[in-house]
Amino acid sequence: MKRLLKIHADDSVAVALEDLAKGTTEDGLCLLADIPFGHKAAVCHVKAGERVIKYGYPIGIATQDIPAGAWVHSHNMKTALSDIIEYTYAPSPETVRPVLPEERFFEGYRRTDGRVGIRNEIWILPTVGCVNKTAEQLAQKAGTLFGACCDGFFAYTHPYGCSQLGDDEGFTQAILAGLAKHPNTAGVLLLSLGCENNHLDVFLPKLGEYDKNRIRTLVTQDAGDELAEGMETLGQLALLAKQDKRERVPLSELVVGLKCGGSDAFSGITANPLCGCFADGLTALGGSIVLTEVPEMFGAETILMNRAADGRIFNETVGMINSFKNYYKRYNQVIYENPSPGNKKGGITTLEEKSLGCIQKGGKAAVRGVLSYGGALNKKGLNLLSGPGNDIVSTTALAASGAHMILFTTGRGTPLGAPVPTIKIATNTGLFERKPNWIDYNAGELLEHFDFARLTRDLWTLVLDTANGRTTKNEENDYREIAIFKDGVTL
Repeated sequence: MKRLLKIHADDSVAVALEDLAKGTTEDGLCLLADIPFGHKAAVCHVKAGERVIKYGYPIGIATQDIPAGAWVHSHNMKTALSDIIEYTYAPSPETVRPVLPEERFFEGYRRTDGRVGIRNEIWILPTVGCVNKTAEQLAQKAGTLFGACCDGFFAYTHPYGCSQLGDDEGFTQAILAGLAKHPNTAGVLLLSLGCENNHLDVFLPKLGEYDKNRIRTLVTQDAGDELAEGMETLGQLALLAKQDKRERVPLSELVVGLKCGGSDAFSGITANPLCGCFADGLTALGGSIVLTEVPEMFGAETILMNRAADGRIFNETVGMINSFKNYYKRYNQVIYENPSPGNKKGGITTLEEKSLGCIQKGGKAAVRGVLSYGGALNKKGLNLLSGPGNDIVSTTALAASGAHMILFTTGRGTPLGAPVPTIKIATNTGLFERKPNWIDYNAGELLEHFDFARLTRDLWTLVLDTANGRTTKNEENDYREIAIFKDGVTL
């Protein structure tokens, strides 16, 4: 039988759970056109100019009369979003009924600043792109000689650190500072050229207080043989890392970042709501969730705003949203130029539709904090982080904020990984079966069973195993990289 899923009682569209040909569905709806997997069919007549409803919220406006049974997509629907709008705080009560794990602890590494890590790695961070290759050579050599002492040596290269001005340089410094102090590191080597704008005398104050035994520096222009000196320093860090041991830590110490990429129509039906169930559980236990991708909140931002814990958090959320909209306007770009071609092929038509699915990753708990781009987490609970939707830029920002790992939902699939374990969650079973080398978990089972409680418990198990040392597919494939948000001229 031909299957359609109507998500909310008020919806005017339903989603195809398989490729559907013209004809009558199991619910008695007569389809007037073929409906591709994941795309929408009208379940009632929608007049031109009326709102199209999905998830119980408007996702756009009909550009022509849409009869019941018609395919609903870009040819007959458009976004209703236009410009910056005024927001009013209308607090909505928490309605969280969390699914909690039986095990409330994980095995982590306690650092000297009191934070906890789930990996014991040594990172090499260039302060400028000029020493990228030196960093990569050092990581490779150190891994060969000292690899048994820790969870690995990794160089996180980037093209910045010089010829930048103002906020643009500040973004680079903030991200590198966040990574340098990340609790998943047993040690860090900050590798400088020596003549860059972001030289160590400028950059080190951005770190604030730090453990000088665990964060070391090397200026390559001052070194006789930078590779020899770098290896000596990495060897010292390896000996320190070898002494580190895991200890039992409560889940209130865990920080998880949330990200979606290559979304499809099922992102907001399976994987994202599943992450939302997990997020509600972690925050209920005192842990922390970080949600980013500000442009993919547009059209659904009022839901998050009304979940603000108080008026101050509401105002900070409004400021974050409008700041990003003004960023678009400053460059004369359309604010709502989204979704991507891949999103549309997967069944998403408008930014409202994409955003309503996207924010479900954050669950239903109150928003407790708002972080600037490059900002470090300083509050427990659900936090919003300013950043773009770009996958590697946003995952880097999540890592720099202090996230131990990232739950990354995807309907189209992607191999990329952040500096922290990046758990890939498929929105549909087809992707999970097609890309087992990329995907860690299949949320597509929800389309068959709709058992959120069971799958949430399974996801909890995977998260806890990962915190305790189980490697993710991005770690197994060595897919680890960073990218930094750029907003300014290059000298």
